[in-house]
Amino acid sequence: MNESEIRDRIDAFSPLPHRGPVRIVQDTTEFMAVGAGDVIELEGMYYYVRGEETEGRFGLDGEPKFWVKRVVDLADGSHKIAKLVFYETFLMQLGALQIKCFRSPRKEQRILNKVRGDHRFMQGVTAADVKGNPVRLIERIYGKSFYQVINDLDMSHEEYFTQTFPAVFSNIVGCIEAIRDLHGMGEIHGDIRNDHIFVERGTAAYRWIDFDYAYEWAEQPFGADLFGLGNILLFVVGKGFHTIERLGRYLPAGKSLGDVFDSGDFSLFFNNRLINLKKIFPYISDGLNAVLMHFSREAEVFYESAEEILDDLRECGF
Repeated sequence: MNESEIRDRIDAFSPLPHRGPVRIVQDTTEFMAVGAGDVIELEGMYYYVRGEETEGRFGLDGEPKFWVKRVVDLADGSHKIAKLVFYETFLMQLGALQIKCFRSPRKEQRILNKVRGDHRFMQGVTAADVKGNPVRLIERIYGKSFYQVINDLDMSHEEYFTQTFPAVFSNIVGCIEAIRDLHGMGEIHGDIRNDHIFVERGTAAYRWIDFDYAYEWAEQPFGADLFGLGNILLFVVGKGFHTIERLGRYLPAGKSLGDVFDSGDFSLFFNNRLINLKKIFPYISDGLNAVLMHFSREAEVFYESAEEILDDLRECGF
């Protein structure tokens, strides 16, 4: 397409006309320099940039992710997410272990190819810019993150556990089955969090997003994913996280935290999160609480596969 054709396409698919010259970006290496109003060209296709995606966590306002652009596909007007190449490395602390984590666009490209057509996962394709950068073009999922869904529930824990939890739990079991199948392909998710499951509007389907993190843990290649699943189970059973700072409300009269809880009751991954939820919600079954305790500081045996987690969850009877 020439500039006149591109402008016509922008005007057809955008609520506001584009003013000024059209800047066509063929090299996305400097992703901070790509902004709203630009057009990204990838393998002969054109994508009009509307702005950056934001990421809000734990009630905080969303922060822009400058390498993740909101775009309109000028071929058909569909809205997509363009993930440009961004590399970062950091260390994750797990008990006494330090695990190296890093972004890998090629890994996400590979997973998108492997899960194509499996709508338990986000869908998308990869196209290269003129420098060979693998830009991932993701189909938008309209809905809320699982983190938002649970935090938006206005009910007591007991009401939640008896009325809402069984259906939510069934969906989360489906999410764990999806991760088991991903592991069966020789892949890891790499960044399993409650806000990386989206509940799609209309279908109510639970779908995994964001596959670009990887980690190095030779002794347990799926280990960080499994601890991430444990964190999701803790969140869904507890209807949120219960931290040391919030536990005072559950103390019997005249009792201190040290009288009721010990260090083994807390998460190995997040030291201030209570894992032994049965101590504050006694109606939680022993079997379900035992699954959670595999992720506690007192655990002596850890799960080695998602299938092991699923085997124990199936015994819980929901």
